[in-house]
Amino acid sequence: MTSLSPSESLSQQEASEAHEHHGDFRMFGLATFLVADGMTFAGFFAAYLTFRAVNPLPSGATYELEMVLPTINTLLLLISSFTFHRAGAAMKRNQRALGQRWLLISAALGFAFLAGQMKEYFELPFGLTDNLFASTFYAITGFHGLHVTLGGLMILIVWWQCREGGRVSQDNLFPLEAAELYWHFVDGIWVVLYGILYLL
Repeated sequence: MTSLSPSESLSQQEASEAHEHHGDFRMFGLATFLVADGMTFAGFFAAYLTFRAVNPLPSGATYELEMVLPTINTLLLLISSFTFHRAGAAMKRNQRALGQRWLLISAALGFAFLAGQMKEYFELPFGLTDNLFASTFYAITGFHGLHVTLGGLMILIVWWQCREGGRVSQDNLFPLEAAELYWHFVDGIWVVLYGILYLL
């Protein structure tokens, strides 16, 4: 067995302590990812607005979109952001059962949004390949729907991790906080999408 000199032992101890006290950049990494993801959505929005301006629909076609269902979907996502926040507050108070209940409500609202979006797809007066506007519309809403799906699954994973003895606790809230940040991002993107696609 090789013995270490006192100076070598001290150096290893200092390196170990430095490693243990390094900053936690996980949330920064997630925020950076979301900024990049937001740029992708920005490209979609720019393409949609450009196509709509320079590529008018043929005679007899219409841009009219039904407003009731998308408005309900918007409310569902906004409420889900509130319930997710309540879940985080409950977990910080170590109220696991309450936190898990709010998480399940948030996931249910997200999947209800997806069901509403599918219903809208079946009722739209245009198909995916009818024209450039239609293709862009489906691309934007479908890409966002993918994010909602991933977010809903993420909520369910965090819900499982919040059980007694699970990974999420008062001492380790990162999985919950990361999922919440992602969900708020998805909701915020939908608000912009709703304004551009439906209100305009």
